[in-house]
Amino acid sequence: MVRVGSLRLSGSYFHTPSAHLNWGSKKGSDLETAYEDLGEECRGIEHEYGDGVHILADPYSMSLLTELGSPSTVQPRFNDLLDTLYRILLQRAVAQELPRTLVECDTNMKKYTPLGVFRGQVIDRSTRAVTVNVARAGTVPSHICQQILHQVLNPEGVRQDHVIMERIVDESGSVTGAALQGSKIGGDVDGRYLFFADPMGATGSSLLQVIQHYSEKVGGTPEGIITAHLIVTPEYVRRMTEAVPGIKIWTVRLDRGASPAEVLGMIPGRDSRESGLNEVDYIVPGAGGVGEIINNSWI
Repeated sequence: MVRVGSLRLSGSYFHTPSAHLNWGSKKGSDLETAYEDLGEECRGIEHEYGDGVHILADPYSMSLLTELGSPSTVQPRFNDLLDTLYRILLQRAVAQELPRTLVECDTNMKKYTPLGVFRGQVIDRSTRAVTVNVARAGTVPSHICQQILHQVLNPEGVRQDHVIMERIVDESGSVTGAALQGSKIGGDVDGRYLFFADPMGATGSSLLQVIQHYSEKVGGTPEGIITAHLIVTPEYVRRMTEAVPGIKIWTVRLDRGASPAEVLGMIPGRDSRESGLNEVDYIVPGAGGVGEIINNSWI
């Protein structure tokens, strides 16, 4: 662990100017400054849900998600699209939500010239994180999240937990709650960033149950809670932001197809009549039973 100024750095390829004080070397004050503060990630579409909600405004991702939700999209193309979409979404979320640090790093040009040193802001590799697999729709996305985190954090500080949830429905098929059927949790969450990569944020029942389980049964207080979804509803956003203060919600798309026509012309989050759920709490327009398609299992 070394420092530039008062900033902590980690990783063997980072150094301070004083670490290589050869004659003719570049001094820290002589290095590029444009990348010292990379600012915030693009905020996405305009909405009134609060600063913790990020809805991407990305035509590339929207194109892929449109194909993913089409009735003609089946395996293996479905999971290929899922993989690409989640890598885009999680890279954006990780870049915005995790702590950053300032580094100076030799490039391959350093052996030819003292100018071969990059200075700029990167994600702090000492940050610790847990990604939670909410089986079964969340199994593949959670694994992708673990891979994304491994690329920028020290792998020993990244853990994947597993929980099995089941929706509880009434006689009409409407969701009335969720039950936790089992879990495999590898330790406490104190000071860690807790990630939930679950494709569809419909009612929030299942995810709230999982978060409550961590709050009551798992030791420690997480540094932050971050969710990542392909599609969410207004009902989900309202419920999660009210129940979990400080939560960060990232999604490719907000669906509110069950809203009155006049509401659809308003900025998202402005009118409480917004709705993205049908009579049995499936997202509309949505993408259908994503968990079934991911696993090619229809029960």
